[in-house]
Amino acid sequence: MPHSATLISTLVFALVLAFGFGLVARQFRLPPLFGYLLAGIAIGPFTPGIVADQAVANQLAEIGVILLMFGVGLHFSFDDLLSVRAIAVPGALAQMLVAAPLGMAVGWWQGWTLGAGFAFGIALSVASTVVLLRLLQERRLLDTERGRITVGWLIVQDLAMVLVLVMLPPLAGVINGAAESVREPMALLQSIAFTLGKVAAFIVVMLVVGRKLIPGLLHYVAHTGSRELFRLAVLSIALGFAYLAAELFGVSLALGAFFAGMILSGSRLSQQAATESLPFRDAFAVLFFVSVGMLFNPEILIEEPGALFATIFIILVAKTVVAYLVVRLFGHRVPTALFISASLGQIGEFSFILAGLGVSLAILPESARDLILAGAIISILVNPPLMELLDRLPIWRTAPNTDLEPGPPPEARGREPIPITRLTDHVILIGHGRVGSVVSKALREVKLPFLVIESDQDVAAELRKHDIQTITGNAADAEVLRAANLGAASLLLVAIPDAFEGGQAVMQARAANPDLPIIACAHSDEEVAHLNKLGATTVIIGELEIAKAMIEDVREAVAVSANVVERGGTATSPALTE
Repeated sequence: MPHSATLISTLVFALVLAFGFGLVARQFRLPPLFGYLLAGIAIGPFTPGIVADQAVANQLAEIGVILLMFGVGLHFSFDDLLSVRAIAVPGALAQMLVAAPLGMAVGWWQGWTLGAGFAFGIALSVASTVVLLRLLQERRLLDTERGRITVGWLIVQDLAMVLVLVMLPPLAGVINGAAESVREPMALLQSIAFTLGKVAAFIVVMLVVGRKLIPGLLHYVAHTGSRELFRLAVLSIALGFAYLAAELFGVSLALGAFFAGMILSGSRLSQQAATESLPFRDAFAVLFFVSVGMLFNPEILIEEPGALFATIFIILVAKTVVAYLVVRLFGHRVPTALFISASLGQIGEFSFILAGLGVSLAILPESARDLILAGAIISILVNPPLMELLDRLPIWRTAPNTDLEPGPPPEARGREPIPITRLTDHVILIGHGRVGSVVSKALREVKLPFLVIESDQDVAAELRKHDIQTITGNAADAEVLRAANLGAASLLLVAIPDAFEGGQAVMQARAANPDLPIIACAHSDEEVAHLNKLGATTVIIGELEIAKAMIEDVREAVAVSANVVERGGTATSPALTE
């Protein structure tokens, strides 16, 4: 098969099967990541049927790693870390200090080197950022005490793993027990110092040059008004800086992408950059997880059941117990400690990256990588049912001072409940983007009571700073709409560009209040028909309204010109004659 066809077939098999398995996983209330790993196993060399090209998949996966780390950098916040540093730093380090010796014990049992056991334990100590952030978003816990502690914990783990990835190559000789490395400690120290020096030089360049260049470039592109160029600029920054970091400074692609995202996170355009890069990041992240699944040999489940049980024990029991004890030691209540410890009881993308690097450096045996992958798959499979089980524990009902806000507990004990607004005869505005921000300004000017439903955390936080009552969440979520008090509202304005989400909101609002006037925006005749069918009172096409305004301006201009011609005078702008 020609090389180009191999690339195409690998992409097709990977994405189509990832979609299929991801959809099935979602139906069983599992993270789609679980389905992506299964898709990789299905097209890997260890299972019968289609076998995709591993080399091509690995190169595509590298792009996925770059974009994943760029996304981690974009969401990195020193403020979030500093606010919970007292518990996040010792908690993350405690998990590593427990997982590392336990991993070394498993390695000793399996006949690996001490270095292999240490790397194995470290790989098991870090939770999946992708899985955990999605969990917090779905349960509306990002802005709660539990959410802030968990995110800070993740940040510390991610930073520690970045340091491990940087230091592993120069230490590979010592870890592998190479004689020349042991006999020449000065050469080893020079190698480590040289590596740290290159990393330091890269950080200085990024902080001095990148801090001005990256935001400045994005602001310049934003002023061109081209969304296509803006997307291209975001991708160029992520991929370009990762490549320059590897070529000029010898640091990993992942570290270069992480710093590019971290520097951009301080820009006003960071949220827009995250939004524009999200589809590419998601697509290549899927390819990364599929490529990881392709490496997994299912025979490890039969050949090494004892080692697999020990791996699962470290992930689900040892890490969880340590996290629970740390959270309780810092004075937090049982529900908070249980949630944080259980949510951290899984592993993901950083574990995969470290396992791949360890095997390539001959530090980890392939069986260790298989155990890590098996541990990830099983822990991701077990984690959602475990969280559901915690939701049903009596502590959510009986604990007198849980950190839950007031709200209806029966159906939402495992989520952060949303209090129902006390506003009546109010306007509900869904979306605070380009259209919604103009509408909210007009509502404030006429002093109409209104409430905003906004899915973007940063936008919602900014609205609350201006004392605008805001509900953070997806407008298609029934609980979000219920909190907006649809029955007592006077008007619903749907100002989001997503016709699917908007349609779900319109349908639920019409069912809750049959007499409620609903005005929605659309971008095509098909969307107009869709929204009207679901119950919208009025649907406005933005492009059509612009066209009408332009036609009206043309008519006025033609009328002015006609009057001037009749009088034999010169046309003057009406604005200048006032």
